[in-house]
Amino acid sequence: MISPWTTAGRGTAPPPGGGRIPFPTADEVSRHCLSDDEPETVHIEVHLPGRLDPARLRTAFRRALLTHPRVLMREVPGRRHRQTLAWELTGEPDGDPVSFAERGPGALARARARALTECPLLTLSPPMRLEVVEVSGETAAGGPSRTRTVLLLTTHHTALDAPSGLRVLATTAEQYGGAAAAPVPAPVRPGRAGPAPGAAGGTGRAVCARPVRVAPDSRPEPVRAGAVGNGMLHVELPVPRRAARTGGTPPWTVNDQLLVAVSLMVGRWNVSRGRPAGPVRITMPVDDRPRGREMPMGNGTRLVEVGMTSEDPRDTDLLLGERPDPAAVVRLLRTTAGRTRALKSSRGAPLGAGASLLTARLLPVGIRGALTRGARRAAAPWTSTALVTNIGRVPYALDFGDAGRATAVWFSAPARMPRGLSVAAASTGGRLHVTLRWSRALLGDAAGAHLADLFGQSLSATSEVTPSHHTRPS
Repeated sequence: MISPWTTAGRGTAPPPGGGRIPFPTADEVSRHCLSDDEPETVHIEVHLPGRLDPARLRTAFRRALLTHPRVLMREVPGRRHRQTLAWELTGEPDGDPVSFAERGPGALARARARALTECPLLTLSPPMRLEVVEVSGETAAGGPSRTRTVLLLTTHHTALDAPSGLRVLATTAEQYGGAAAAPVPAPVRPGRAGPAPGAAGGTGRAVCARPVRVAPDSRPEPVRAGAVGNGMLHVELPVPRRAARTGGTPPWTVNDQLLVAVSLMVGRWNVSRGRPAGPVRITMPVDDRPRGREMPMGNGTRLVEVGMTSEDPRDTDLLLGERPDPAAVVRLLRTTAGRTRALKSSRGAPLGAGASLLTARLLPVGIRGALTRGARRAAAPWTSTALVTNIGRVPYALDFGDAGRATAVWFSAPARMPRGLSVAAASTGGRLHVTLRWSRALLGDAAGAHLADLFGQSLSATSEVTPSHHTRPS
């Protein structure tokens, strides 16, 4: 007999349907803090060079869902005085989660807007939807227009994260194209025991000071206060040049360059708004799950915080000048690389010990929710400056047979206040696809475009330096 409470949420195989999974900590915290003004959506875009057959795609997506039955879940309704929030595994979708958008100018823009404003329901299985958008465009040779396809997957972040959604799309591609996928290696982490280090990496400077906030734009305060939802902008850039390895280990990674670029972007933006420079702290998801079909679905990343404070306080002025000083950039890259290596190799609770305590089943759900929301408000001044999510090189072929392989993969994470800014990156075909997403209560579209320009300039600054640049003697 199958127990009604399964361990499927921890990666073991769930029953075909009818089982229940208590909400993990990340799911419960997200559920308690949902807001209609800023929907908790994750959006993933896969761009294909050809067209897809609708019936064949629906069949492939359904088979992918059955391959990952942990995705086929819905929230169990209940009263506020109950002790546990739970997912019910349904074994089958409650409806057809695949839809095809009407063709025409602006179809993709409208689909993206829906991905940010219309959250999938937690009461229907699965808490995701797949929208197919056909886009016309000229061929590379300037010949007749050819229709290409964009798959836009939207998931509810209370239930699923971006890597889980991408894995479902990868399985869909395997089912649609009919070709077995090559094995996908799991992330490799250096061995290290013990808790995660502090955000300052031992310096204490970032821990003892509140992180700076992204300065709001110049819109009148009542306009910003009344704004709802998120804005979003895609940027395509060259993948930053990798630093040469020394002794088998690169001095820093592309992920470290992204973190430094976001830090420089925020610093330069704030200075341009008349704000003083201050410590930037970045939340970074770390995902240690395998990437194959056995990958556990759900919210499987753990969040760590990286202090972007340079070891030498004098570097602040050198970094935020008209052109960042190369030697100062190298020092910040090296410091950041040391911190991220330690954080990635550490172990800890997904959201920290405080979140685990808030969601302990000692009090009814209603009281836990009120305490969680209160703790979130109290911790707002200490919330990190930005969220940076980097999938890196997309580990899947995403080969849809006669529709072609993915030419670009974009995704974005929620950007709720008080943080108000998330930056997500993935690389495909030697190009870096970056999505900036921001709260409209913080920034408007013009400000978001300015931030994107600053990010491109800042990432370029990290690509132009080499470890051999002169560093200040101690």
